[in-house]
Amino acid sequence: MTDREWYDDSDYESAVERSERVTRVGWTAILGVTGLVGVAAIAAVVVCLAAVVGMVYVVMVVNR
Repeated sequence: MTDREWYDDSDYESAVERSERVTRVGWTAILGVTGLVGVAAIAAVVVCLAAVVGMVYVVMVVNR
Protein backbone atom coordinates (compact mmCIF):
# COMPACT_ATOMS: atom_id res chain seq x y z
CA MET A 1 0.00 0.00 0.00
CA THR A 2 1.30 3.39 -0.82
CA ASP A 3 0.41 6.22 1.54
CA ARG A 4 -2.95 4.93 2.77
CA GLU A 5 -3.63 2.36 5.41
CA TRP A 6 -5.62 -0.79 4.69
CA TYR A 7 -8.62 0.55 6.67
CA ASP A 8 -8.94 3.82 4.75
CA ASP A 9 -12.56 4.10 3.62
CA SER A 10 -12.48 7.67 2.35
CA ASP A 11 -13.28 6.68 -1.24
CA TYR A 12 -16.27 4.63 -0.09
CA GLU A 13 -17.53 7.39 2.21
CA SER A 14 -17.16 9.95 -0.57
CA ALA A 15 -19.16 7.74 -2.94
CA VAL A 16 -21.88 7.27 -0.32
CA GLU A 17 -22.13 11.03 0.24
CA ARG A 18 -22.36 11.68 -3.50
CA SER A 19 -25.05 9.04 -3.96
CA GLU A 20 -27.07 10.43 -1.04
CA ARG A 21 -26.83 13.93 -2.52
CA VAL A 22 -27.94 12.71 -5.95
CA THR A 23 -30.79 10.78 -4.35
CA ARG A 24 -32.00 13.92 -2.57
CA VAL A 25 -31.84 15.90 -5.82
CA GLY A 26 -33.72 13.14 -7.62
CA TRP A 27 -36.51 13.00 -5.05
CA THR A 28 -36.77 16.79 -5.10
CA ALA A 29 -37.16 16.71 -8.89
CA ILE A 30 -39.76 13.93 -8.67
CA LEU A 31 -41.77 15.84 -6.07
CA GLY A 32 -41.54 19.06 -8.08
CA VAL A 33 -42.76 17.44 -11.27
CA THR A 34 -45.53 15.63 -9.41
CA GLY A 35 -46.64 18.93 -7.91
CA LEU A 36 -46.68 20.61 -11.31
CA VAL A 37 -48.71 17.74 -12.80
CA GLY A 38 -51.16 18.05 -9.90
CA VAL A 39 -51.55 21.79 -10.45
CA ALA A 40 -52.05 21.21 -14.18
CA ALA A 41 -54.71 18.57 -13.47
CA ILE A 42 -56.57 20.92 -11.12
CA ALA A 43 -56.38 23.70 -13.72
CA ALA A 44 -57.77 21.34 -16.39
CA VAL A 45 -60.69 20.40 -14.14
CA VAL A 46 -61.44 24.07 -13.45
CA VAL A 47 -61.36 24.88 -17.18
CA CYS A 48 -63.69 21.95 -17.96
CA LEU A 49 -66.12 23.01 -15.23
CA ALA A 50 -66.08 26.58 -16.52
CA ALA A 51 -66.82 25.30 -20.03
CA VAL A 52 -69.75 23.23 -18.74
CA VAL A 53 -71.15 26.20 -16.82
CA GLY A 54 -70.76 28.36 -19.93
CA MET A 55 -72.58 25.81 -22.09
CA VAL A 56 -75.41 25.53 -19.57
CA TYR A 57 -75.69 29.32 -19.52
CA VAL A 58 -75.86 29.48 -23.32
CA VAL A 59 -78.55 26.76 -23.41
CA MET A 60 -80.59 28.58 -20.75
CA VAL A 61 -80.36 31.92 -22.61
CA VAL A 62 -81.27 30.39 -25.99
CA ASN A 63 -84.31 28.56 -24.57
CA ARG A 64 -85.97 31.72 -23.19
